[in-house]
Amino acid sequence: MKISLGFSPCPNDTFIFDALIHHKIDTEGLEFEVFFDDVETLNQKALSSTLDITKLSFHAFAHVADRYALLDAGSALGHGVGPLLICKNKALINDPELGAENSALTVAIPGELTTANFLLGIAYPKLKQKEVMVFSEIEDALLNDKIDMGLIIHENRFTYMDKGLHKIVDLGSYWEELTGCAIPLGGIVVNRKLSSKIQHQVNKLVKKSVEYAFENPLSSTQFIASHAQEMNEAVMYKHIDLYVNKFSVNLGIEGRKAIDTLFEMAYEKGIIPTLPQNIYVTK
Repeated sequence: MKISLGFSPCPNDTFIFDALIHHKIDTEGLEFEVFFDDVETLNQKALSSTLDITKLSFHAFAHVADRYALLDAGSALGHGVGPLLICKNKALINDPELGAENSALTVAIPGELTTANFLLGIAYPKLKQKEVMVFSEIEDALLNDKIDMGLIIHENRFTYMDKGLHKIVDLGSYWEELTGCAIPLGGIVVNRKLSSKIQHQVNKLVKKSVEYAFENPLSSTQFIASHAQEMNEAVMYKHIDLYVNKFSVNLGIEGRKAIDTLFEMAYEKGIIPTLPQNIYVTK
């Protein structure tokens, strides 16, 4: 049986899915047609139910939870892994206009439905002048003075300082201080149209793929490097260490609590609709 699978070309995703799509584990008769896209494109594909299995931001998942269920395996949660709000002009770090009504400051975001944008809205609800960009283009936009601030994710958090850019706030740290929970960034979801048997099989295979990656960390280096925006191997593996962890193997009670807290807060603020009774692939 062939099913479609979408994930980003970022090191954490290619690390997780290498064993699965390259048959380093037994896929039990399943074949995967792979689509590589940035997170916002994946979010939009989920809105139109394009793919059978896909990575997406938790913010976007809240809008498609009636059509997709969340796997226990493959998610990106953690501590110290949140998006960063950065700038070129260091004076902006303590600029009172950040919290001012009708602020004219412009900020590039990696997508309307990204968890990064959701966190920005919690921390700075009065920042309204937002421009959506592919995450890999945000630093250059800052350097070329096209925007005042940028919201960066993925491996850019390791490179922005080398380009003379400055951190205003780490929104992951902000979230952790606010809630005491790990920050939920993205998850792997499966279309509810697939049978319960296939859903469970996919969950098991993704878990096996992550476990294989941990047991054989160098096995996927060539595959990761062929898709990474940042080709420096040390940076690639810093990225993986940050975003692939115990929650990627199994959400567990702690991971589910963090996700549920995110959704409760988002619902209270009117950011997301009412969710189905069960958002997870059932046991």
